Amino acid sequence: MLLAYIDEIGETGAFVSHEHLRFHTSAAFGYAGFIIPEEAVRGLGARFAREKRNLFAAELADVEHPGRWERKGASIFQPTTPDRYPQQLRVFNALVGYLRSKEGFLFYYADEKPLGTAKQTRLDPAVREAQAMEECLNRLARHADTRRQNILVMIDQINEKTRADRLPKMYGHILGRASEHREMRRIVEPPMHIDSELSSGIQLADWVAACVTRAIDYQLVRTSRHQWIVETPLLTTLQGAFTYESKAHLHQRAVDDIVHSDVFKRKRPLYPVPIGQHLGASIDPDVARKMRGIAESRRN
Repeated sequence: MLLAYIDEIGETGAFVSHEHLRFHTSAAFGYAGFIIPEEAVRGLGARFAREKRNLFAAELADVEHPGRWERKGASIFQPTTPDRYPQQLRVFNALVGYLRSKEGFLFYYADEKPLGTAKQTRLDPAVREAQAMEECLNRLARHADTRRQNILVMIDQINEKTRADRLPKMYGHILGRASEHREMRRIVEPPMHIDSELSSGIQLADWVAACVTRAIDYQLVRTSRHQWIVETPLLTTLQGAFTYESKAHLHQRAVDDIVHSDVFKRKRPLYPVPIGQHLGASIDPDVARKMRGIAESRRN
């Protein structure tokens, strides 16, 4: 059996730009994490716990329960990290290498958001979350089927009200799709919610999601501050580490979706380097997309 540990990429709210006063958080929403054979889970968890204790020894010195202490991926994957805390990236790189040595894979699926405010894009956060989760489950099931194994999916714990609302929808999607897509039968149960304080796997999935979030931001946002994530020599194990089914689905773009390890490529298909005056004078793709979104909202 395979075990998948996933966490959220970004958040479900609207996005205009990182400079917008309100809608500035993330250009995409989805899930990322890793998939690992069940027999390798304990080994990876023990290694993660050991590396975490060594890496953050000073912070853990006075903690009552060191095993429950977390360092969120959002604080690790920052533009200043390569210079100030390179050892954090080296540890993450080594953990990914260990995962790969145990026939594990990294994974992501995210939907790019249409540019605009919640009103302009007629945002329904619940629909956005459900659609991303459904596609995530589809792709995890497909990966499991290619490996001829069943899969159990785990995700960070949420409040009981939200969990109770999501669970029937996930059951319905898995069972309803299984009649025509047999690979869905590979999913043993809908995603199980686990407290991240008690799970090294969920904590590592949070690190993976934070890392992928920065890479997606670099690919989707012209003014992204995260070019460093694709340039640092400290993350060598990421290339080739992602499942074939990993993808960032683009919204009304003139280029193909971003797949596999391409999310960490330095060359950005969405923003090619201008060559010649005619390209340099072309309209900014983000501006053009925003204009299309406003026009559509006015027509409707």
